[in-house]
Amino acid sequence: MSTAPQAPRSAAAHAADSHDLIRVQGARENNLKDVSLTLPKRRLTVFTGVSGSGKSSLVFATIAAESQRLINETYSSFVQGFMPTMARPDVDVLEGLTTAIIIDQERIGANARSTVGTVTDANALLRILFSRLGQPHIGSPQAFSFNTASVRASGAITVERGGSAKAVRQTYTRTGGMCPRCEGMGSVTDIDLTQLYDRDKSLAEGAITVPGYKPDGWSVRFFIGSGFFDPHKPIRDYSETELHDFLYREPTKIKIENTNMTYEGLVPRVQKSFLSKDREAMQPHIRAFVDRAVTFTTCPDCGGTRLSEVARSAKVNGISIADACAMQISDLAEWVRGLDEPSVAPLLATLRHTLDSFVEIGLGYLSLDRPSGTLSGGEAQRTKMIRHLGSSLTDVTYVFDEPTIGLHPHDIQRMNTLLLRLRDKGNTVLVVEHKPEAIEIADHVVDLGPGAGTAGGTVCFEGTVEQLRASDTLTGRHYDDRAALKEKVRTPTGALEIRGANANNLRDVDVDIPLGVLVVVTGVAGSGKSSLVHGSLPAGAGVVSIDQGAIRGSRRSNPATYTGLLEPVRKAFAKANGVKPALFSANSEGACPNCNGAGVIYTDLGIMAGVATTCEECEGKRFESSVLAYRLGGRDISEVLAMPVAEAKGFFGSGEARIPAAHAICDRLDDVGLGYLTLGQPLTTLSGGERQRLKLATHMAEKGGVYVLDEPTTGLHLADVAQLLGLLDRLVDSGKSVIVIEHHQAVMAHADWIIDLGPGAGHDGGRVVFEGTPADLVADASTLTGEHLAAYVKG
Repeated sequence: MSTAPQAPRSAAAHAADSHDLIRVQGARENNLKDVSLTLPKRRLTVFTGVSGSGKSSLVFATIAAESQRLINETYSSFVQGFMPTMARPDVDVLEGLTTAIIIDQERIGANARSTVGTVTDANALLRILFSRLGQPHIGSPQAFSFNTASVRASGAITVERGGSAKAVRQTYTRTGGMCPRCEGMGSVTDIDLTQLYDRDKSLAEGAITVPGYKPDGWSVRFFIGSGFFDPHKPIRDYSETELHDFLYREPTKIKIENTNMTYEGLVPRVQKSFLSKDREAMQPHIRAFVDRAVTFTTCPDCGGTRLSEVARSAKVNGISIADACAMQISDLAEWVRGLDEPSVAPLLATLRHTLDSFVEIGLGYLSLDRPSGTLSGGEAQRTKMIRHLGSSLTDVTYVFDEPTIGLHPHDIQRMNTLLLRLRDKGNTVLVVEHKPEAIEIADHVVDLGPGAGTAGGTVCFEGTVEQLRASDTLTGRHYDDRAALKEKVRTPTGALEIRGANANNLRDVDVDIPLGVLVVVTGVAGSGKSSLVHGSLPAGAGVVSIDQGAIRGSRRSNPATYTGLLEPVRKAFAKANGVKPALFSANSEGACPNCNGAGVIYTDLGIMAGVATTCEECEGKRFESSVLAYRLGGRDISEVLAMPVAEAKGFFGSGEARIPAAHAICDRLDDVGLGYLTLGQPLTTLSGGERQRLKLATHMAEKGGVYVLDEPTTGLHLADVAQLLGLLDRLVDSGKSVIVIEHHQAVMAHADWIIDLGPGAGHDGGRVVFEGTPADLVADASTLTGEHLAAYVKG
C-alpha cells in the first residue's frame, strides 16, 4: 500500500520557508517620502490614511506595478511588443514580490457593445450551450452573438494547384446573431436635423452646429471643397439633390486640395464619430450635443435584445438566449441548475460556478444584458472579482482598491468573508480601505499620512487593529467615531413628487422627497436607489446631479484646467502685461517648444519601458522662458500653478492678483477638503476620492435648487466625513435641497429625512420600505438599514 510522500524532517527550517515577507525600501513614487516597510505574506494587510496620503502610490504604483512589470519581462521581446510598457517604480529595493492580481475601481470598458455577460465570459458559455442544445439547431456559437453579423457571399476564386491555375465558383455563408436593424446595439437612433445645422446660414458662415465643425476647420473645408453645393448659399435654399448630398450622400471618392478623399454626408459622419461610442465615455459638451440631437429608442425588430429573430428562435427548455440574458442572474443560476444534460456537463458546471459567484458577491440582482458602462464603481470592481473566486491559484498577491465602495453595511460582511477566504487559501491580500468594518478583519494595518499631498507620504503606523485603535494617529483617533442622531431636524419647505416610478426594478413607487432639507436615500446595493433618484426625478426641477462617473483627463489636465480656474487667471496675466491670454497656456502658444508644454520629454524605447526626463530648457515648468518673465502679484504663471489651493485662495483674494472668479473656485475646492492640492497637479495622479470631490467642487458652481450626490463619501477617510457633513449642512442652510444616495451610517445619522428602499436587491427590491427621520428608523429597526444604523449609533 503506497503512502503519500512525507516532507523530510530536519531541525533547521528549510531555506524556502524564510521568504515570508515583502520588503519595500526607499519608495518615492508620487508623494511618498523614502518609505520603507515590510509586509507579511499570506496575510490580509489593510492600508489606511486620508485621501491623498500615498496609499495608492505605495500599493498600486509601487508594489503591484513592479510585480506586473517583472512578469511582463518573462515574455519574449516579440510578445512584449504587444503589451503596455511599464516603467520601474521610483524605489530602491523591492523583495519578496509575488504575482499581483489587481482589482481596482476603474470602470469596465466604455464600449456600447459591452455587457455584464461579455465582460465575464458568461455570454460565451451561454452561446456554446445554446448552439449544442437549442432547438431548432441554427448553427455554431457565433449564431447567438449580437456582435457577429450574418454574411453571404458568392463568386469566382482562383485556385493554384499542380502548376496550373483554375477558376472555381465558391459560396460563403456565416450565420451571426446580430439584429440587422440595430446592428447589435439594442436601440435605434433618430437624429433631429435642426440640431446639426442652422438652415439660415451658409457653410462658409458656419451653418454646421455639430461640436468640432468650426468654419475655418478641416471638417467644414471638407464639405466646402466637395463641389456638391454652393458653400455661400444658405442651406434653406438648397435643392432636394443638394440637401441629400449634404446630409445623406453615400461614400464617394473626390479630390480636395489635390488630395484624394472619401466624401459622405453629415448624418453618417455624425453617426460614426459620435453614436458608435458609449454615452458615458463622452466629454460633457459632446454628451450634451448627443442628448440634444439624438433620441434613442428600443429597436422594434429585436425588442432591445440585440439578437436576430433566428437567434431568438432556438430555445432550451422553452427559454431563448435573449430570455436567459434578460433574467436576473440569481434566477438564471436556478434555471441552469435545473438543466441535466451529460453531453455538456463540464460547460454547465463552469456556467453554474460563474453565475453562483455573481450571487455570492452580491451582484445576483444584475442581468447579463446590462450594459457594462452603466455599472457603478463598486459594481464594476466586484464584477472583476468574479473570475478570481474559486481560482486554484495560491501564493499570489490580490490587490483591492476600496472593495466596500457602493456596499450597504449588510453586504460588507459578505465582502469580508470573500477577502478572508482568498487569504486562507494561502494568498497575500492587500486592501486600500477606509471603512472600520473592513479594517476590522486585517491581520496587519499600515497607516499613511499624517496629511494629504505634500503633508503625507510617510508611514505613521504599522501593527494590529487593536494597536491602531490605541495609537495617536489620525486614523486611530477617529476609528471609533460615531455620528450622533440629530436632536432636532429641519422642516421641509416643499416636496418633489414622484408618482408611479417604474424605471429598472422599481415597482410603481410613489414617494414625496422633501425640499429644503438633507435627504438620504439608502438601501442595499441593487435595491433601486439610483433608479429612483437619477431615473425618476421630474424634469425641470432644477436638479444638479453629481454622479460617480470618472473624471477623464490626460496628464496635461489639472485642477486649474478642469475647474475653469485657469481661464480668468490667464486673462488677468494678459491684462497686467499687455499680451495675449494664449501665452499663459502650456497647451497653446506659451508652451515650451522643446517639450511642447509637457514639462518632461518621453523617449520611447520600443519593448523596454519608456523614459521620462525633465525638460532641460524649461526645467519642468512647461512654459517658454519669455512667458515666465511676465508676472502677476510678483509670481509667474508656473509659480501660480505650483501653489496649493489653500495658498492660492489667499493670493487671488486680495492685492494686485485679486481675481474674484479664481478665488471663488479655490474657496469651493477648499470647502470639499482639497486645499492641499496644487493647481497644476496632473489629474492622472489624483486618487478616486480626490477626483470625486473635485467634481463636487466644480458642480457646486452650477445654478440649481436641488443637488443630487451619489455616494460622496467614496474615498473619504473617517476624519474627512465630518468635513463633508459640514459642507452638506452649508448647502442646505444656503437654501438648497440636498439628496444624497449613501450607505455611510454617519451621513444617515446626520440626515433630516431618510428614504429606505428594499427589502432586497433586484426583483426583491424596488419598494420604499421606510420614510421618516433617522431617529424613527432606529426606533423602528424593522429594515436592514434600520438594524445597522441602530447598532452604529449605540456604539
